[in-house]
Amino acid sequence: MVNALLRRFLRERTQLLDAALRSGAAACAHPAWLYETLQETWPLHWQQMVAANNAHPPMTLRVDLTRTSAQDQAALLAQQGISAQTLPWLPGALLLDRPVPVTRLPGFALGLLSVQDAGAQLASVLLGVTPGMRVLDACAAPGGKTGALLEAAGGAIELTAIDVDAARLELVGQNLRRLRREARLVAADLRGPPDWWDGRRFDRILLDAPCSATGVIRRHPDIKLLRRPTDLPALQAAQQALLRASLALLEPGGRLLYATCSVLPVENEGCIGEVLRDVRDARPVALPPCPGPDSLWHQRPIGVQLLPGGEAPVDGFYYACLTVT
Repeated sequence: MVNALLRRFLRERTQLLDAALRSGAAACAHPAWLYETLQETWPLHWQQMVAANNAHPPMTLRVDLTRTSAQDQAALLAQQGISAQTLPWLPGALLLDRPVPVTRLPGFALGLLSVQDAGAQLASVLLGVTPGMRVLDACAAPGGKTGALLEAAGGAIELTAIDVDAARLELVGQNLRRLRREARLVAADLRGPPDWWDGRRFDRILLDAPCSATGVIRRHPDIKLLRRPTDLPALQAAQQALLRASLALLEPGGRLLYATCSVLPVENEGCIGEVLRDVRDARPVALPPCPGPDSLWHQRPIGVQLLPGGEAPVDGFYYACLTVT
């Protein structure tokens, strides 16, 4: 059967390729449902997005500014023949001219550097943690944002990192040991009974919700093959349940940052809108001043969206801030 198909392709190569290229989705190497959704949702930006999805992703580093500086680390990288640029709007970020193995990064093993997309690094900036706060990192694995939160406050916060997957939670522990940081690690389902909780509410909560990952396709190209539109209702149900559970743990007047690496409104402002209709004491609040060029931030009915492929080297992320009274 396979040989027969290959022989047919060789015979009809030109006609088959021409037919495929007449389909915009096929020409852009995207499944039709996603191609059409991006066109409908982002009519001014879908072309840059599909191009970015098919390109090699940038490699960006996060520098622990409590222990070193981006300029010093850039100089150490240069000594190893690794060229990196600082991002003026994100002081702790270094953008490499080309990706390299982490084993080549001086300071990585010591926890001075971590690999984290610039868009993901904004989570710790937007949550606004300060020393002395009780902080919950919900859905924490593999721990990139956990480490960033601890670095942002110099480690002087009481941070609980929770994840439903105990094996993936071990990755959080490994990352924290490399970073020389500490947090309470809890393997539990946030949607279940809060047996792990001591009853004291949190000043800040980061909910990096599981999602379609349609904003990070260039890092995980198999998403184009594995994700189906029929996955979205189940994802949204999980996102809403996690959001409701997280809001119940938030101190009145505290801040919850809802984040996804999705570019689909159904998982972002659509999800939050559904929850706000049910949770009467919850409301959206304005995000703090957003760093970076104005073109980086796409205002949504609730929250902001970052898109891949623009002038800033970021993946696709969504952020919104909520509080309770």
